[in-house]
Amino acid sequence: MNTATSKSSARKAPSAGFASTREARASTVNSDVVALLPDAASTRICLDIAEDAARSIGGCMAAAHVGADPEAMIAAPEEIDLQMLRDLDEGSPHERLERVERAFEEWKLAKPERGEILLDDCRGDLGRCVASECHETALVVLPAHGNLDARDAFHDLLFNERKLVLVPPVGKYSGDLLRHVLIGWKPHAHARDAVVAARRWLVAAEQVTVLCVNDKPDGNYQFTARELLDQLGVKGDVVAISSEGRPVGEAVLDFANSAYSTCLLIGAFKHSYFLELLLGRVTRYLLAHATIPLMMKH
Repeated sequence: MNTATSKSSARKAPSAGFASTREARASTVNSDVVALLPDAASTRICLDIAEDAARSIGGCMAAAHVGADPEAMIAAPEEIDLQMLRDLDEGSPHERLERVERAFEEWKLAKPERGEILLDDCRGDLGRCVASECHETALVVLPAHGNLDARDAFHDLLFNERKLVLVPPVGKYSGDLLRHVLIGWKPHAHARDAVVAARRWLVAAEQVTVLCVNDKPDGNYQFTARELLDQLGVKGDVVAISSEGRPVGEAVLDFANSAYSTCLLIGAFKHSYFLELLLGRVTRYLLAHATIPLMMKH
């Protein structure tokens, strides 16, 4: 079954053994957590983290493949040419989907209770597909690195959809997502929005620590952190440290490692997208070096 979602994006029928498009689409709309799967290389770790994130709040998860497809796009000729050149290195849009499907099926067969989890597929204009799959969900698990679809989808989710995103770590995922959540705190609107959006997961966490790096002399960072935790009904400790001349991102990760944190929550990218290309040092450092899942919102 093929049903168009817009003039520039199209849903394609899943391969044999997968749910119908309508059933799979309904699962993403009604889920608390969606694992967005643009790249086969990160499919399994995204699914594992999404499963833990949904289970921790007693919610449900869904999975969806998204990918740019020049045959279903309305875009500038240069963009179409760029997408078509990807076939040489990454394979066609259909081949990329097939690799994600195989990884999803292997993950699904590993545990009987995963039998009801469905895989949706949306290819065409990537921005429209991302918006369609993730508009209703509270949390999206998505890699920040990988193929072009992964990088573009990450940008769309953060800067256009403004969703709460959970990024897999560099390397392996050890589980225990909410055993100890570390919040990197600075009293800015984007940091506050991230904490508010993550409230359900913070309430469910076994331990929460708010880390204030290079606080003001009057303790403003610590005061506003405690105030926000109280407002949200979240139990947690507030800790202040000095970066001692190190980059802030490095200081945060060193503390996370020493405190055996299992998830790091931050307000991502204080500035606009183009300014972040020049100024977004902390977030980029954390994305490149974090060895635990990184939850963020712009």
